[in-house]
Amino acid sequence: MIATAQRSPGRRFLAALATPSGAVFVLLVVLLIAVIAANPNFAEPGQLVRFLARTAPIAIAAIGQFFVIVSGEFDLSMGAVIATQVVIAGNIIGQDEAMILPGIALMLVVGVVVGVVNGLLTTVAKVPSFIVTLGMMLALYGFVRFLTGGAATGNPVDSFREIGRGLLAGIMPYPVLILVAVGIAAWLVMRAPFGQTLLAVGDNPTTARLAGTRTVLVKTSAFVLSSLAATVAGILLVGYAGVHPSVGAGYEFQAITAVVLGGAVLGGGRGWVLSAAAGAISLELLFTLLNIVGIDATWRPSVQGAIIILAVALGAVAWRAARRPTPTSRPVAASSPATTIT
Repeated sequence: MIATAQRSPGRRFLAALATPSGAVFVLLVVLLIAVIAANPNFAEPGQLVRFLARTAPIAIAAIGQFFVIVSGEFDLSMGAVIATQVVIAGNIIGQDEAMILPGIALMLVVGVVVGVVNGLLTTVAKVPSFIVTLGMMLALYGFVRFLTGGAATGNPVDSFREIGRGLLAGIMPYPVLILVAVGIAAWLVMRAPFGQTLLAVGDNPTTARLAGTRTVLVKTSAFVLSSLAATVAGILLVGYAGVHPSVGAGYEFQAITAVVLGGAVLGGGRGWVLSAAAGAISLELLFTLLNIVGIDATWRPSVQGAIIILAVALGAVAWRAARRPTPTSRPVAASSPATTIT
């Protein structure tokens, strides 16, 4: 009998919290308490709900970025995809309510096309994903600036913008509900065979390929999911950020920061998808705390850089320790829970 399997649910829960992906939930609670201590008004239900609504786009983007990172790749085009979708919403939908559904359909198609191109160039053409998505980012930003001249253009009809700023029954913001739906869907995807295959490809692509895994399809699907997540984030951002080519700028780096803060290993194969969303919420809580205590917002990039370096370093050490066989678990070291976390 495996010693790990004999542990009580409480011990398994504590062991999960001790992993990099579990620790981010502890960090989230600590940061929430710190923010409330610094600003007691933040504890009001209305304030918390508005905070989650404001955080939903980056949390959704982080979930999309997770799929790519856990497969062993990067997606630097997310911010440019968001900007492209915002411009499409402003200029294609405009003030015509009849164009809302066709406009959303076009945005989804654009997201799929960008994801497919990123995926095929990475897997078939063997161009590093860092270069592919960097090139895609520059191409999309150039296209957006050509269409807009670098200024705000277009104004989507209010009924479309309600998706990003409206309330269900006057209480719950639509972005929070959409974030919950995306989170549940992502969790189910990672629990399904596709999710386990994605982890296997990220952990050891050679072994996965020799086992018959269609790595081209799996990795390309991860890029498509990332672009679709960016599309959803773009739809929400139109609600309160308006239509401007700068909307979404820097989201790719925030998403990557959130994913590594959530314990995913750069290089693939390790991570929990919901921890990526928790990492995004924790990151926004940290920025909120810094703002409350009066630290200038210009320090945000420096904070993000420090988080990436520390999280990657500590996460790599923690995951190696989790995989190290012990006398009681040596017979099953190859199937350590660290390789199947979703």
